[in-house]
Amino acid sequence: MDNSQTINTGRKAAIMQIVPVMLCFFAMGFVDLVGTASNYVQKDLGLTDSQANLFPSLVFFWFLIFSVPTGMLMNKIGRKKTVLISLVVTALSLVIPVFGEGYYTMLAAFSLLGIGNALMQTSLNPLVSNLISPDRLASTLTFGQFVKAIASFLAPIIAAWGATQASITFGLGWRILFPAYAVVSVLSISMLSATPIQEERPDKASGILECVRLLGRPFILLCFLGIMCHVGIDVGTNTCAPKIIIERIGLPLEEASFATGLYFIFRTAGCLLGAFLLRSVAPRKFFAVSVVMMLLAMGLLIAGDSLELIYIGIALIGLGNSNIFPIIFAQALNNSPKEQNEVSGLMIMGLFGGTVFPLAMGFASDFLGGQHGAVAVMAVGVIYLMFYTLRIKK
Repeated sequence: MDNSQTINTGRKAAIMQIVPVMLCFFAMGFVDLVGTASNYVQKDLGLTDSQANLFPSLVFFWFLIFSVPTGMLMNKIGRKKTVLISLVVTALSLVIPVFGEGYYTMLAAFSLLGIGNALMQTSLNPLVSNLISPDRLASTLTFGQFVKAIASFLAPIIAAWGATQASITFGLGWRILFPAYAVVSVLSISMLSATPIQEERPDKASGILECVRLLGRPFILLCFLGIMCHVGIDVGTNTCAPKIIIERIGLPLEEASFATGLYFIFRTAGCLLGAFLLRSVAPRKFFAVSVVMMLLAMGLLIAGDSLELIYIGIALIGLGNSNIFPIIFAQALNNSPKEQNEVSGLMIMGLFGGTVFPLAMGFASDFLGGQHGAVAVMAVGVIYLMFYTLRIKK
């Protein structure tokens, strides 16, 4: 009887710890509102494409700058405190648009949103490792990505509702999205602050050069490049999927944009599926199946000339790419258990691939005169992930 009570008490304690952390993953998804918001800002302010595209570019820029320093910050103050700082920065970024919608106001808001998200992604993932055993880390991070995707899904829905219900949104219109998410950020801060989490403190603090030197370890470098490819494929699909449909099928942008929603639908479903399957399926086998799905998808996007085939290709990328990040991230953390903070910073810095791939895809498309060039660049990323599969620990 005493043993059963102890077990139940342990389970309740674990749930009380994981729930606030999962709410933080939801807050992590706020960064994806930049795509929806930039379209509304462009329309409201009459911006050019280059001016509007500066908003999402800022997000990835801050990942490059802040990821490694955040790993160092975690060594000094701990992971939980770093996550709390990221939530405060995120909440501040969401409050700014309430007081105005000027171009520079929105630039400031999105810059802070990117900085907060860089801090959060770097610190929140290793914080999970303090709560979960190594063999379940990948599945738990995958479930976190599923929770994050819910916030990404809701952003365009809330913005669209606000845009059509101006009379009950305090004059904010689509910008009601920001205070709505700010409330969740404050709730996340309150819940995580009240949650006791035991952390292992590092033996010594690391400098920037010491963190970067970790890339000299072959497996860490492979993981870093794998993250770059994953994010490049993710952003690349969102960018070129509607263009492929416009180019080959001739649909208008309003209809072709459904391709992006389709990708997120299957990516979210893949995260939920992976959260359960990775508890019983070996990471290498699961990763291999995911990469094969993306390879088939690249073939469909290159050769497909019907809407159905293109949709199938997009759906396969969504399913295949949904679990790449948590598996690579878990592999990197488990490979260097004494330097998880530094490794986390390096892996999140790899999100800069979201800037590199779209640029390369644009040049390739211009050179080849069509979206075949863009798909070819993404295919290079998939081929690299096939190579990486061989290095995953069983």
